[in-house]
Amino acid sequence: GANLSGAKLTGAKLTGANLTGAMLAWVDLTGATLTGANFAGANLTGANLTGSNLTGSNLTGSNLTRTNLEGANLSEVIGMT
Repeated sequence: GANLSGAKLTGAKLTGANLTGAMLAWVDLTGATLTGANFAGANLTGANLTGSNLTGSNLTGSNLTRTNLEGANLSEVIGMT
C-alpha cells in the first residue's frame, strides 16, 4: 500500500478511498471525511483521527496503536473490536 506516514491531511475528503495495507503512521487526518474508506491491514500507529467521519469504514486488521479517535464518528465501522 501507499506510504503516507506523517502526512498532514487535515480535512481531507477521502470517501471510499482504498487504503488497504497503507502506511499511515503519525498521519494527521483531523476532521477528515473517510466514509466507506478501506483501511484493512493499514498501519495507523499514532495517527490523529480527531473529529473524523469513519462511518462504514473497514478497519479489519489495521494497527490502531496510539491512534487518537477522540470525537470520531465510528458508526457502522467494520473490524473494530
